[in-house]
Amino acid sequence: MKRIGLISDTHGFLDPKVFDHFKDVDEIWHAGDFGPAEVALELARIKPLKGVYGNIDDKDIRFEFPKDLIFEEEGFKVFITHIGGYPGHYAKGIKDQLKKEKPNLFICGHSHILRVISDPDLKLISINPGAAGNQGFHKIKTIMKFDLNNKKLENVKAIELGKRG
Repeated sequence: MKRIGLISDTHGFLDPKVFDHFKDVDEIWHAGDFGPAEVALELARIKPLKGVYGNIDDKDIRFEFPKDLIFEEEGFKVFITHIGGYPGHYAKGIKDQLKKEKPNLFICGHSHILRVISDPDLKLISINPGAAGNQGFHKIKTIMKFDLNNKKLENVKAIELGKRG
C-alpha cells in the first residue's frame, strides 16, 4: 500500500498546513504550476516527490519535471499532466493519449477545480486536487490524499486548507 499526497497549482505558495496533512504520506505528487523551484524543494525535503511542470513554471522546474509522467504504482498505471481536463471535457489531444496509454488513474491540475470523476468509456478515474496556492479564481485552497492498495483506490480525501489569499 502507498499513501499519496496530491497537490497542484501552488503558484509559488506552500501553505504550512500542507506539511501537517502530508506527514503520513509515502509520496507527494504535484500536478504542475509549482511556481519557483523552492516549492518543489520544500516538498521534496519532507517526502519523495513526483510531478509535472505546468504552464506557469520556469526553466528550472521544466528541467526537473516532465510535461507528462506515466508510471506504475500498486497495480495502477498512472498518467499525470498539468492541462488535462476531465471526462467529457478533456483538453486537446489528451483523450488520444489516454486511449494510447490506457491508465487506470489520470491526474491533472490547471483548472483550480477539485474533481474526482470516473470515466467508464476509458476505464479510468480522473482526479484534479484543485489549487493549493493563492493565485487564481478559486475561493478555497485544496489538496487531496488517497491510498493505492493492490489495484484499489482507497481512503480518498479532499482537504480544505482555508480561503485563498
